[in-house]
Amino acid sequence: MTLGNRVFHFLVGSAISTGVLAQDRPNILMIVSDDQGYQDLGVINSEIITPNLDRLAREGTRLTNFYVAWPACTPSRAAFLTGRYPQRNGIYDMIRNEAPDYGHLYDWESYAPTWERIGGMDTREILLPAILKPQGYRSAIYGKWDLGIHKRFLPLARGFDDFYGLVNTGIDYYTHERYGVHSMYRNNERTEEDRGTYATYLFEREALEFLDEYAGEEPFFLYVPFNAPHSSSALDPKIRGTIQAPPEFEAMYPEVKQGYQKGSRYGKEALVPTREKRNRDFRAAVTCMDVSIGRMLDMLDDKGLAENTIVIFFSDNGGGGGSNNGPLRGGKAQTWEGGVRVLSMVRWPGGGIPSGVENDAFLSSMEIFPSLASVTGSALPKGVVLDGYDWWATLRGESESPRKDLFWKRQKRLGARVGNWKWVDMDGGAGGLFDLTTDIGENNDLSKEHPEVLEMVKAKFDAWYQETMIDAEPRGPFKDF
Repeated sequence: MTLGNRVFHFLVGSAISTGVLAQDRPNILMIVSDDQGYQDLGVINSEIITPNLDRLAREGTRLTNFYVAWPACTPSRAAFLTGRYPQRNGIYDMIRNEAPDYGHLYDWESYAPTWERIGGMDTREILLPAILKPQGYRSAIYGKWDLGIHKRFLPLARGFDDFYGLVNTGIDYYTHERYGVHSMYRNNERTEEDRGTYATYLFEREALEFLDEYAGEEPFFLYVPFNAPHSSSALDPKIRGTIQAPPEFEAMYPEVKQGYQKGSRYGKEALVPTREKRNRDFRAAVTCMDVSIGRMLDMLDDKGLAENTIVIFFSDNGGGGGSNNGPLRGGKAQTWEGGVRVLSMVRWPGGGIPSGVENDAFLSSMEIFPSLASVTGSALPKGVVLDGYDWWATLRGESESPRKDLFWKRQKRLGARVGNWKWVDMDGGAGGLFDLTTDIGENNDLSKEHPEVLEMVKAKFDAWYQETMIDAEPRGPFKDF
């Protein structure tokens, strides 16, 4: 029986027998990058500079077979914060407006009633900080939220104690605008206090202030979802097609000989960034983020908290423009491996997580919710079906992963992994059946050689869809109920 079919009957805040004493409860630092590629790590790709992420890889375990539950921003985040498939928690597509794709500039009044402004995660869903709070955890988020903008959807209504960051899928890194509307919030209010400062520096500042003030006094859950290295949401064609990065980090990479070329944007001829510029800018943004991560790790060291702090790092989905997803096929927004298998690392010295090793166990971001519940003594929500597993024995090398399958649906883009078999259907066109044991790049379609396997995988996908979309208790905002 899979975990997806099991219902947990624990009251939030009630005791569970985990043997976790109050003084032993680990701190949690969860860092999520945005659109970083599978190979965008210095220890495996000499073209990118990431000494601090490299340090995490040396001091922790790199997960090489780790997946997210959706190949783009919003549903992926909803899944790992709830431990539930996007189809089950109701956020199975993006909460965004399409008008910026056509160059539309909003004012506040016209933006306020749009879908991106009024959509949000069903308020019945229980997020990770809500189950940690009864155990004395102080929780904060600094960075990209992307699960709704109205107060009932914002982090403070979902269990977090403090929030500073962007509320939607992207911003201009300096002006903090999206379609001309300033989109940075402090707690429940929009703020322009830091307009002009590079966003990564702001999230670093808030995280360091939190650690300096609260670390050591009570257990904490610090969630830092950077918007880097997501492309800029500025409407200027010379910016929109690339990733903004501070000049000092751009200077760490070879000079771009041709930064712009004639192209098309919003149906008109325009100067747009070249691939060379996009690649350089992407790497510079990752390196800047890496420096900020290093300062957080240093503060944990300075405060003597590194031993008993769980550090989890991963990308929210496969790499976007400028990334390196090799040897995987495809990237962001696709159900190929490059869209859903992501770079990930876990460090916890005091928890017996091995250092300097690669773990190839089949795992997903939905494992984070039940795994953190188990080590913090937090009760799982009553009557809620979870789709994740406790991963600690697997990370310690004590047992194989309990995960046997995983499914994806992004509109007409479908995917399923059952054991080492992977099925992809991209909009009813490209796709096939692949054996990941020998073909991680999904190059050799085995549909004709193994029709019985293809039928089996599709049948499991259909059963999953029936369970999570048709039979599950309905959740908004997309379902009709």
